[in-house]
Amino acid sequence: MAVLVIADHDNAALRDTTLKTLTAAQALSPDVDVLVLGEGAAAAAQAAAKAQGVRKVLAAEGPGLGKSLAEAVAEAVVPLMGGYDAVLTPSTSDGKNFAPRIAAKLDASLIADVVQVVDPNTFVRPIYAGNALETVSTTEPKKVITVRPTAFKPVAAEGGSASVESLSPAIGWNRSHFVSEEVTASDRPELGAARIVVSGGRALGSAEEFNAVLEPLADKLGAAIGASRAAVDAGYAPNDYQVGQTGKVVAPDLYIAIGISGAIQHLAGMKDSKVIVAINKDPEAPIFQVADYGLVADYKTAIPELMKALG
Repeated sequence: MAVLVIADHDNAALRDTTLKTLTAAQALSPDVDVLVLGEGAAAAAQAAAKAQGVRKVLAAEGPGLGKSLAEAVAEAVVPLMGGYDAVLTPSTSDGKNFAPRIAAKLDASLIADVVQVVDPNTFVRPIYAGNALETVSTTEPKKVITVRPTAFKPVAAEGGSASVESLSPAIGWNRSHFVSEEVTASDRPELGAARIVVSGGRALGSAEEFNAVLEPLADKLGAAIGASRAAVDAGYAPNDYQVGQTGKVVAPDLYIAIGISGAIQHLAGMKDSKVIVAINKDPEAPIFQVADYGLVADYKTAIPELMKALG
């Protein structure tokens, strides 16, 4: 059984999500290749070649691949699948976008958000906002799988010596084009990979208060900043801060929830955190049911005391 992993990267560097997806892929088969699609992504391809357990790296560049347009990615991947039994990609925004199209082109079912590989034909995935786990078995000849990175440990980034083979995919799709993107610039860790996350909810009351409370604490802890959907919908934080079922799934070593009630949608995105600290003045808030440490207090009092204790 041969497996192809579509790398997650920013053209300059390989993301940790790829290393975690490789762990899932190697549970399927020892024969794992990595496909690096992009524009000017030679550095990412070389990084993939150094990852432990990679047999070969395929590097392909072309129009639309630098921004992972679903149509372009599918045109590059589908012709390669004659030599592979399964294709895996991290369950990121890009992966969720192009994986269904690849599955449709291959006339295969999409197995989404896998958190455990039982055997080469059996997988476990969360359903009902993570409140239940579903075991899926398939006998289809081609498998298209998205992997929840937070459920797997990464393979070693060094130690491999795979060869890098350049490809020139024929991409004829021209009906969709990348126009522009707006990215929030930050010196803080990336939310999905951060060891510490500080999140705020609607109780903070305004964007100004959200920033005034969370930014100094995040700076002190070297943490990423997250937000509940309610806070994002209210305009307190940008969309890429959202943690939850319709946002990002995180599993940091420490998750601090400030003024977050703990709706099911939010819990689905952070309940696998190693240690959860909740600060909320409502003792009945659902967040306390999953918190390792809960403080029933007004954040306006609790956070200054915490900052003082941190020094």
